Amino acid sequence: MTNDQRRVLLGFSGGMDSVTAVGRLRDDGYDVVALTIDMIGDGAMIDRARDRAAQIGVEWHVYDARAEFKHSVIDYFVDEYCLGRTPAPCTRCNTTIKWRILERCADEMNIWHIATGHYFNICRRGELSYVAMADDRSKDQSYYLWGLSQQVLRRAVTPMGGVYKSDVRRNFADKSESMGICFLRGERYGDYIRRRTTRFACGDIVDMAGHVVGRHAGIPFYTIGQRRGDGIPDGLCVTGIDAEANRLIVGNKNDLYYSTVYVAGCNVVDREELLSAGDVTIKIRGIGRNPQLPVEVFAVGNCEAEYGVRCADPVWAPAVGQPVVFYRDDRVIGGGVIAAFR
Repeated sequence: MTNDQRRVLLGFSGGMDSVTAVGRLRDDGYDVVALTIDMIGDGAMIDRARDRAAQIGVEWHVYDARAEFKHSVIDYFVDEYCLGRTPAPCTRCNTTIKWRILERCADEMNIWHIATGHYFNICRRGELSYVAMADDRSKDQSYYLWGLSQQVLRRAVTPMGGVYKSDVRRNFADKSESMGICFLRGERYGDYIRRRTTRFACGDIVDMAGHVVGRHAGIPFYTIGQRRGDGIPDGLCVTGIDAEANRLIVGNKNDLYYSTVYVAGCNVVDREELLSAGDVTIKIRGIGRNPQLPVEVFAVGNCEAEYGVRCADPVWAPAVGQPVVFYRDDRVIGGGVIAAFR
């Protein structure tokens, strides 16, 4: 390792994973500089990060990203739900906020390498770099990182890729960690959105034939596949969201299986590989109902950011706005968001 490559800028929250990442990077010979990105004005998190950095003797900086985060993530989250879609704010944050800010700040500090406490690996093949699954599959976060550019991946170091969370926890007396969407702070999606917009109201719930069978509390309180909630009749689930008419459509859970999904806004490492490989699988949720499914990927017109996906096994309850991530074994070869399905 040459002198100009010894430094690495690490996204640092002061939690178990980022503290562990410091130790692993140091073991690999890096001089670690910690950067805490303040996205929601969480003073307790900033204080913890500063104190932990001092305890372990690492240079520490803080970056105020609240305005960027509101514009790129919170506003997107509210807008998408009001349009009846199912957004993925964590994926959006990683692509447009965390890694982009790390890259920008590293440039300002004359640091080449960047890193986070994410559980993932990087696979390099020739001049191409791929996000790859973490060794600890139960904590793997590759699903949320499909949008990272080649420019970022060339600079990225993955200290947590070979780590198992169970081993990390053994080294900390305080084993608490943040879960869920950070800016909600435990609040329900619908309640959070209601406080930030007047664009939704109660409306009709209709069955597949268009008959009114109930009233909903506002579209952002519901997602595709949901079986419980204000107004949803027993035994039925949400099969469609018509935001323009402000109504929900309900039906049988078997009405939610689809064999073809159309994906837009894609970031693909190698288009030829995506379209020609015979062993591509997809994930539609990081953890949840649909496991990795074998698929056939086909081009949609001449657009390099849109693809169709034929699923060998029908997908249950896809929703517009959800990410679709393409894998070959443990490599992420691309990803995008659901635009339509049939």
